[in-house]
Amino acid sequence: MTALIETIWQGLAGATPLEQSATILGLLGVWLATRQSLWNFPVGLVQVVLAGIVFSQQRLFADACLQAVYFIALAWGWWCWTHPANDRRASLPVTTLSTRHRIWFVVAGLMACLAWGLLLDRVGDPMPWRDAFIAAFGVISQWLEAHKKIEAWLGWVMVNLAGIGVYAAIGLYWFVGLYLIYLVLSFIGLVSWRRSMQHEDTT
Repeated sequence: MTALIETIWQGLAGATPLEQSATILGLLGVWLATRQSLWNFPVGLVQVVLAGIVFSQQRLFADACLQAVYFIALAWGWWCWTHPANDRRASLPVTTLSTRHRIWFVVAGLMACLAWGLLLDRVGDPMPWRDAFIAAFGVISQWLEAHKKIEAWLGWVMVNLAGIGVYAAIGLYWFVGLYLIYLVLSFIGLVSWRRSMQHEDTT
């Protein structure tokens, strides 16, 4: 146990300013998202750029490419939140998926995970299925968040749990801490958005 704590401490102390900055901005961005603040988008755009650089330096190229997808999704989400389909509303309301759409997204995520995992395995990715899972459900969760679907937070719970395991295994302890707090914020976001949705249903 002492050796483990020492290893974690060395990883935290030895983290680069880039990794630390990405961690802080990541926390800020998710917290802003739980508050339905538009500022989560510009903060998130900067964070994914920094995270992409960190992952590239660690040769986690699947994760680095995923940050590029997140960048596009964040930009798209920014537009969606400020341009709701119902022009009578000032902002996009929180809504939920139908049962049919929930099933569709889970099946699509698993199929994407299978296809991406097989491809990553062929090109020599050291953790193809973990990378594929995070990529597939991370993109789906980001898309759902862009459309203010409450199920986005359930997707982030799964992605964060997977991220915690892998970053602990490779020694990115700042990111382990980040994803642990992400996990907590995912539950906070789920509760907060559910309350917002219930309030909107009664008005």
